[in-house]
Amino acid sequence: MVRSMNVRRPATLASLAAELGVSRTTVSNAYNRPDQLSPELRKRVLDTARRLGYPGPDPVARSLRTRKAGAVGLLLTENLSYAFRDPAAVGFLEGLALACEDAGSGLLLIPANPEREDVASVHRAGVDGFVVYSVPDDDPHLAAVLERPVPAVVCDQPSIENLDRVGIDDSRAIKTMAEHLIGLGHRKIGVLCMRLARARNDGPASVQRQENASFHVQKKRLTALAEAFEAIGIDWEQVPVVERFDHTIASGESAAGQLLESNPEITAIMCTSDILALGALNETRNRGRRVPEDLSITGFDGITEAERVGLTTVRQPMLEKGRAAGRLLLDAGEPGRPREVRLDTQLVTGSTAASPRSVEERWFGP
Repeated sequence: MVRSMNVRRPATLASLAAELGVSRTTVSNAYNRPDQLSPELRKRVLDTARRLGYPGPDPVARSLRTRKAGAVGLLLTENLSYAFRDPAAVGFLEGLALACEDAGSGLLLIPANPEREDVASVHRAGVDGFVVYSVPDDDPHLAAVLERPVPAVVCDQPSIENLDRVGIDDSRAIKTMAEHLIGLGHRKIGVLCMRLARARNDGPASVQRQENASFHVQKKRLTALAEAFEAIGIDWEQVPVVERFDHTIASGESAAGQLLESNPEITAIMCTSDILALGALNETRNRGRRVPEDLSITGFDGITEAERVGLTTVRQPMLEKGRAAGRLLLDAGEPGRPREVRLDTQLVTGSTAASPRSVEERWFGP
């Protein structure tokens, strides 16, 4: 079969300019700087481009010329679906997206599986800078980000010298919750926490593992709890802490079951996230125990579902956290002078925490 020799070649910027009788700069401005043209001229350029099949300026070539990708990279050490499944991450992502919209920038999600060390996604990301969302200090993807000659902002963890950072006072926030439970009279308390390190652990977290944790937010929260409990004479080494690597409601359910099996005497469960707390609520009620009459349960984050079920928790402004991180990255600061945005939190005294029943009530009560 003989191919036609009259196949029309795709139009180029130069051929489009020649067709219109204008300069190549005028054609380029129609796409990249429309404010430089009259509405009528821009419409004529775009209409002619469509007629001739011109696809517009090559974004790769443009980024090579300008050294700008027009996008922000969000690094999170989770699978991609986590950004759309975890409510706290969704709130953060929305805030970051709003900051990008305000600046006319795109957003590229760069998932980094916590159990893999393939950093190619970081190296090949065409971005003007990175927002690093809650990663451990020994993460290879973080090291890859720091090797890139672009700015970066850390949200929550870790704390890195000379990098801008957005976060909350995790120690003060969790201490406020501990003091609330202590004030209610609780002394036999168990803890459910999120992952402490890149090495998987689904079970009790020893004091040594807590002290060696590379996820600093979790480490800070546990350290603050230890200080609050020891201030009233509770030996932290005797406080059961159960860790879960995956951050899901199912993980909270299994962790609560493990905790209650080993420590049936506890009167309260403190969780370092609302997701774990929601799982703990399910497991406790499935076991026929009432909340808060038989067991108090608290969370951390203040997600919508926690509010719906009346969870006693610490609310942090996830959307504003994302927006602040984006603004820091997109509004260049003075080199060598890192900035920090610390946002406020709020104790939410819901319906899942109350004074513990006395020994007599627990023994003779229903």
